[in-house]
Amino acid sequence: MPKSTDVVEPPTGIDAERLALVAATTPNLVLFLDEAGTIEWVNSSFEQHTGHLLADIRGKHPRDVLYGPDTDPDTIARINRHLHRGDAFAEDILHYTRSGTPYWVHSYCVPIGREQGTAPGYIVIQNNISDRKHSERGLRIAASVFDRSHEAIIISDHNNRILDVNPAFSRITGYSRDEVLGLNPGILSSGRHSAEYYQSMWRSIEKTDHWRGEIWNRRRNGEEFIELLSISRVHLDEPGQYYHVAAFSDITTLKNHARELDRAANYDDLTGLPNRQLLEERLRSACSHAERHGRRLSVCCLDLDGFKVINDRLGQSAGDQVLCTLAERLTHTLRSGDTVARVGGDEFVLLLQSDNTNAVYHRILSAIGEPVAVGGEQVTLTASLGITRYPEDQADAEGLIRHADQAMYSAKEKGRNQFHFFDPDLDQHRRKRRQQLMELTRALENQEFELYFQPQVRMSDYSLAGFEALIRWNRPESGLVSPGEFLPYVENSHLEVPLGQWVLKEAIHQLNTWQQAGEDLTVSINITARHLLDRSFADYLESYLHSHPELDPARVTLEVLESTALEDTQQANHVLTRCRSLGLQVALDDFGTGFSSLSYLRTLPIDLIKIDQSFVRNMMDSPSDKAIVESVIFLAQRFEHPVLAEGVETGDQARTLARMGCNQIQGYGVAPPIPAGAVLEWAKGWGARKQRGLDHDPLTLGDGI
Repeated sequence: MPKSTDVVEPPTGIDAERLALVAATTPNLVLFLDEAGTIEWVNSSFEQHTGHLLADIRGKHPRDVLYGPDTDPDTIARINRHLHRGDAFAEDILHYTRSGTPYWVHSYCVPIGREQGTAPGYIVIQNNISDRKHSERGLRIAASVFDRSHEAIIISDHNNRILDVNPAFSRITGYSRDEVLGLNPGILSSGRHSAEYYQSMWRSIEKTDHWRGEIWNRRRNGEEFIELLSISRVHLDEPGQYYHVAAFSDITTLKNHARELDRAANYDDLTGLPNRQLLEERLRSACSHAERHGRRLSVCCLDLDGFKVINDRLGQSAGDQVLCTLAERLTHTLRSGDTVARVGGDEFVLLLQSDNTNAVYHRILSAIGEPVAVGGEQVTLTASLGITRYPEDQADAEGLIRHADQAMYSAKEKGRNQFHFFDPDLDQHRRKRRQQLMELTRALENQEFELYFQPQVRMSDYSLAGFEALIRWNRPESGLVSPGEFLPYVENSHLEVPLGQWVLKEAIHQLNTWQQAGEDLTVSINITARHLLDRSFADYLESYLHSHPELDPARVTLEVLESTALEDTQQANHVLTRCRSLGLQVALDDFGTGFSSLSYLRTLPIDLIKIDQSFVRNMMDSPSDKAIVESVIFLAQRFEHPVLAEGVETGDQARTLARMGCNQIQGYGVAPPIPAGAVLEWAKGWGARKQRGLDHDPLTLGDGI
């Protein structure tokens, strides 16, 4: 073998041209360097691979052409030392192409000179070893991952015999590498999983070359643990050759923590029962199941009656003991598919997935009513139970619980130790009322209400007696809305007094406007019971009248509803007496529809009685209604009160009322309610008709008579 510094002589008969041809055609990269180490010549393979042409790099040092930012400085230093000493050397080094692409070469350099009969210099032959370097790097990375991975790794052959395991395997399982080589990974089996489970796993591997899942295994010391396992089948180039790579991590702690988090998030700490969050989740699932299968379910809200007394008397620990006992009783009382949840201090919600009868609810209350031993004594409690049923109640999970809670409070109002069913229709009505009241509140703030005025006529000479103020809602979305469509929502609400004050103020303001225009008209204003009995009513009215000193209070009549207004007759009498002292008139409206009409006539300060239109409308066809009208007129005459009949629409009604002695009439037969801006013109027109001699024939009055 030649020494590293020797140059092998060419065989006899091989001339220099043929040797040059070898240098030009070899795929190796060949460089000739001069004595100073600069480039004299490179072959075509070098030019093609690096992109550097000989003409561009001749006379340059290789470091200025081939080295780059990641070329190892230590390797460069060794090469420089070899060149300085004139030694042959072989090094692996990272070079860069002209475009900046890195590549690895094995560089063999030998010095030449006078011994070879040539000028001193160097011959450099380079092989591209990038693929090998990348493979080596990949193997080093893989080996590092294998050794340092926190996941346990098992490599087994096609017969599933263990060929290798990493340190993490030993740390997790307790088995050393030497103990398991050649064995089947089944040594870790916990026995928890069936044969079918493992068969399904291997079918997946056979079909997809992969399986991933959670599995229980056993450590060397017998302790069970749960792992997240991934198995891949790795095929080699040789036919039928493959290996199995299994990687797993111990997730026992993670699972335990997840269970703790789940318990904290979904279960009550004291009783261990589901909390509201888990209850709503189960309720949503139960509703979906009930809908699919045409089933019913009940949601019950149970609240203990007087539980606070136990906490106050015996202490919180005793109260907690009672709650735990009752929670256990409720759980045993219900079926296995039902849910008992604790959603508050002493409040439970029960989800019953069946068509339940009242006997079930009685049994629940009875379970609560059994004595509980606590603190050396027997404690007996009762409960109130509110129930809503799905699908009759179509609310979502949160709404069902809320509705059951509403029903529970109704059960408490019934006397406790009771159960009460939620009424979806009634709740819908309440929601509609709340929505309507919100709109009406907005309408009052935006001044969308206005007053219309219906004339009232004296029967003696058909002269104009005055007008009744009637409210209308000029709704921007739909136009004029009659009072019958919105006043029922206002009744007994927070809006009743503010809206009544607006009507009172607006009517008096309008009356003052007419008076300033030279018309001495009167106006009747409807006052509801709540408004009349409001403690600020008389003060507000007096203050407003004082702000209009030019207005005669006698031209204002307050109409009080006889059928609904006077629940507190004594207070009403006090308020109305004060109003009359201010100079106002008082009319008893809808007379005959209540139950204490005679008492009102005797006790209340009344100036006018109004007959309800329901009697007037049918009196020509109904002897009973006609008799009521006659009786009211007779009573009014005996008590010396004038009478006004509402709802007069025909001439026959007007003539009959006149014969009976009725003093005034009002209705569409005279005129419908008139906008405030048209009242003066209508009043002048009415007066003009009287002057033309029509005041003796009621049939000629108004459009309907």
